[in-house]
Amino acid sequence: MNALTRDFVNLVNTAEENQTAKEQTSGAQFREKLHLMPPVGWLNDPNGLCQMDGVFHAFFQYSPFNAEGGVKMWGHYTSTNLIDWEYKGVSLYPDQPFDCHGVYSGSAFLEDGTMYLYYTGNVKLEDGDFDYINTGREANTVLVTTKDGIHFGSKKELLRNSDYPSDLTCHVRDPKVWKKDDTYYMIQGARTKNDVGQALIFESSDKINWHFHSRIESEKPFGYMWECPDYFETDGIKILSSSVQGLEGKEWADRNVYQSGYFLVDGDILDSYKLSPYHLWDYGFDYYAPQSFEAEDGRRIHISWMGMPDCEEYTNPTTKDGWQHCFTFPREVFIKDGKVCQKPVHELDAKKQQLQDVQNELTQSGCPVYEVNVDGIKENHFQAVLSDELILNYENGRFQMHFTTKSKTSVSAGRSLRYAEVGTLENVKILADTSSVEVFVNDGEFVFSTRYYPNDYKIVVHSPSAHITFDKIQ
Repeated sequence: MNALTRDFVNLVNTAEENQTAKEQTSGAQFREKLHLMPPVGWLNDPNGLCQMDGVFHAFFQYSPFNAEGGVKMWGHYTSTNLIDWEYKGVSLYPDQPFDCHGVYSGSAFLEDGTMYLYYTGNVKLEDGDFDYINTGREANTVLVTTKDGIHFGSKKELLRNSDYPSDLTCHVRDPKVWKKDDTYYMIQGARTKNDVGQALIFESSDKINWHFHSRIESEKPFGYMWECPDYFETDGIKILSSSVQGLEGKEWADRNVYQSGYFLVDGDILDSYKLSPYHLWDYGFDYYAPQSFEAEDGRRIHISWMGMPDCEEYTNPTTKDGWQHCFTFPREVFIKDGKVCQKPVHELDAKKQQLQDVQNELTQSGCPVYEVNVDGIKENHFQAVLSDELILNYENGRFQMHFTTKSKTSVSAGRSLRYAEVGTLENVKILADTSSVEVFVNDGEFVFSTRYYPNDYKIVVHSPSAHITFDKIQ
């Protein structure tokens, strides 16, 4: 451990201890039960998601010194059931010349009892007149390995900007690695000098020496940056996921500042392929930078940052309490009738206690963590009101999530309206935590996520002829 790392360790430990003492004194009104949060400060992208020897690992972008963000490192949680998580401290610090301004996003690849963590080392130069798009920034691809997810070897710088195609800006990042036959492949997000988003694929025979293989592009320019790319197959369907920045036009006017979605891939992504239209993973307010991994039982598990970068529309009042943001609850990605769907991982079932099983209408108060299932919806008639201000309903062909009050001091903290065009409404699942709500429509074909900040917890559901259950989550 070098001197810089020791200084980071001491500073982080002090910040976390001070936050714990503060919460013991003043309480923690909006701390979540099911959703991973930072011990203190700021959390954003999930990184290095994997399951090794029965243990789930979730690393996360972490800025412990400031709830508004700052220099990034990787915090680390582990779990055996995707619900009860144990904080393991900071695993990777920005302590080398090639990552001194941030251990940025990356992934885990498992092989022969070793976890290979690939990430982007961020360097931001300060001794010149830089635009930090074409000049003044380094995006270095870095590798570190571990046998147990706790003890880490030395970092290796694998790729620098000079190793990427010359028509790209300095924005190349977020490596995700997989293996096919005897070759390893790495996908990274990129922005060209013409401000066109795309993904890059590199190949390697040894996981260390990487060479540019090909690009992944849409037929027409689509945004200026494809962040956090992820490529995987589930139930025979090939999926290219990416968080796209710079989408403009009427279709995106009522959406988030940046989008997170996926293309279906027809053909061989390494050779000849065609991308489908872009589909959103989530139609709500707080969702960005998803990453997936394959669990040991074969399930494809998806976790996202339940937040949004560069957002001026709404806020999170927990910043005054010294922390901000969380992850989405882990979701299983599956295919139903040819459609990509999502649902909460089945491990949640063991935590449920049913309190109500009714028809037509449900009212429940005083329970902050719960799941509501509404099945057999007739003629699209459905409405749910949470904490008097968050309304979920179907209206004029749209499923809507909207807040009655947009004030930044209200339940919404500035959030307003999000929607998706839904032909026929069949069922709705609502998963609510202390300060978050995730809504799964039509078996998760459409999903809406949001943070919210109620003073009390009440839900009223009205859906004539529907079967409604309310489960408290313990």
